[in-house]
Amino acid sequence: MARKKFSRKQVAAKYGFRSGLELEISESLKNRGIDGQYEENVIEYIKPITKHKYRPDFRLPNGIYVETKGRFLTADRKKHLLIKEQHPELDIRFLFQNSKVKISKNSKTTYASWCEKNGFLYADKEIPEEWLR
Repeated sequence: MARKKFSRKQVAAKYGFRSGLELEISESLKNRGIDGQYEENVIEYIKPITKHKYRPDFRLPNGIYVETKGRFLTADRKKHLLIKEQHPELDIRFLFQNSKVKISKNSKTTYASWCEKNGFLYADKEIPEEWLR
């Protein structure tokens, strides 16, 4: 019977490492009598502030901005929370292909519930008539 081959990463993961190289370095340090502490320390840092630009998909004549989304990725959600915080005067709404989609496989949060929680109006597939008035 043939033995199943495991990748370096799979073997490393078995011992709590993220890569084969980390496992090799750990073993090398041990063989040399050195206690190399693996991921035991946390160093906090702040990412520098960077200026970004956002170009909404549509601006209606009444001033409402409509952002169309098939996929609503983490980066998009973070961006829109920052925009809402920095520009509370803007009315940005989402038009989803399907607002019932979950934000990730392991989450119960849907695009719709994220919008409700964060104070964004949303619709599916077509701009509602009331948004046009």
